[in-house]
Amino acid sequence: MHELGIMYHIVEQVLRVVKTNELTEVEAIVLQVGELSSVVPRYLHACFPASVDGTMLENTKLEIEVLKANGICQDCGKVYPIFEHGKVCPACQSEEFEVISGREFYLKEIRAC
Repeated sequence: MHELGIMYHIVEQVLRVVKTNELTEVEAIVLQVGELSSVVPRYLHACFPASVDGTMLENTKLEIEVLKANGICQDCGKVYPIFEHGKVCPACQSEEFEVISGREFYLKEIRAC
């Protein structure tokens, strides 16, 4: 489970921002995780308590936004959510597509009080 290492890295980044900006409390950390990324959101949630243990982030919430995997049809050019349509273009029924989003993993927001 590489999510624990990822969470430790995220916590280190957030703590650097906290120190640089002299923050006293962080309400939430918001991550964006693409449906096609190799990161599993429920594992991030499971690892979060261990990664903030003993830090000033112990009372911080972790929020995860899942980003849809979108593709563009190679035949008609329609952009559509790949998994919602079973990897088949809803406009022309083609199965030929290029992934244009869904592989992302971002630290979107640090919400401080």
